[in-house]
Amino acid sequence: MIRKIAGILSLMAVMIVAGCAGPSPDGPPVASKLEIAELAQGIRALGDDVDPEEAERAARITYAYTRQLALEYQITDPPLIHNMKVNSGRRPRGLCWHWAEDIEARLRQENFRTLDLHRAIANADNPFLIDHSTAIVSRRGDTMFQGVVLDPWRKAGILHWSPVLKDPKYTWVPREKVFAAKRQKLRRAAAR
Repeated sequence: MIRKIAGILSLMAVMIVAGCAGPSPDGPPVASKLEIAELAQGIRALGDDVDPEEAERAARITYAYTRQLALEYQITDPPLIHNMKVNSGRRPRGLCWHWAEDIEARLRQENFRTLDLHRAIANADNPFLIDHSTAIVSRRGDTMFQGVVLDPWRKAGILHWSPVLKDPKYTWVPREKVFAAKRQKLRRAAAR
């Protein structure tokens, strides 16, 4: 119980500090050609058989759609504050899993031949942190661990991307594995 209270107090402190520096009410800035080119290069670097046109299109769409979603979600606060607004019904969407679901769905519309899409979750096994979801793009046939994280949630509508295994903040686990572990935990609890 004391650990849970300490975790809640820590989360409240983070939210107060985070509230001091929020995103612009006009939405995130439009991505520069350089930002798009860097992400496209990061996707092309996944393998020689990644189509450069698909990599560029995925990068361009991801940046543009991230901005579009930030406006649709009415992002005006840091992520944890926005989460509270969504959970209290004051904002329509914008939880991390909304971002991941919507980015993945938009990219799937492209029917890429040389790229695959994945979903992952971090912090699911940490009782002091909230679960965090993301979409990942990889070379066709590769696992998510060989891919690139596409995470607009962590910077309130400004896209963060990095190779999965070099993400500076999160250790990603396949979403299916997290869901299976949660189902097993529920079954064990129900059996008691």
